[in-house]
Amino acid sequence: MPERISPLFIGDHLALDFLNTVATPKGVPVEWLENGQDLIDWLRQANLIPEEISARYQQSKDLPTLDVIAGRARVFRAWLREFVTMRMGKPLTEQSATTLQPLNELLAKDTSYATIESTTVETGLRLRRVRRWESPEELLQPIADVAADLICTVDFRMIRACEGQVCSLLFLDRTKAHGRRWCSMSVCGNRAKANAFRNRQKSD
Repeated sequence: MPERISPLFIGDHLALDFLNTVATPKGVPVEWLENGQDLIDWLRQANLIPEEISARYQQSKDLPTLDVIAGRARVFRAWLREFVTMRMGKPLTEQSATTLQPLNELLAKDTSYATIESTTVETGLRLRRVRRWESPEELLQPIADVAADLICTVDFRMIRACEGQVCSLLFLDRTKAHGRRWCSMSVCGNRAKANAFRNRQKSD
């Protein structure tokens, strides 16, 4: 098996980056959430958990429990991918709310709390949500948060699938003209341009 590449953060929204943790970049299927350690690594790279929490779970001796949580993350990912791919390219409707039970159930398990702290901006204070990180199950909560943000704040008409021939990566098209076609030029764009050039050469 070829060495697994690092997770890709090309979705321009962390919920889409989460969906992209299983993909076929460069034509090779990759699963970035095979186990609990993978999940912790991805959450840390996505800046969804603090470094000290990542270190604590990395040193955990309860790997089977973390693996179970990773399995639940994959199940939720499959549900979210179906939700997104069925609706991307068009506006969400009120009817979509009737299908959100898996996400709402996950959000209902949140044990975080709000705290007021000082900041450097003019107001001097800000409200921040803090997690207790008392249970491995809390590792799923940041994922639920970004999924909820995607559904409630993003224009689904701007969610695209890469046009690469075998690529399955999704992204939010934030370009001014909304003309983005590739997950990234380095992964698929350059390959497509090279293929088009070779095809032109053959036809000349």
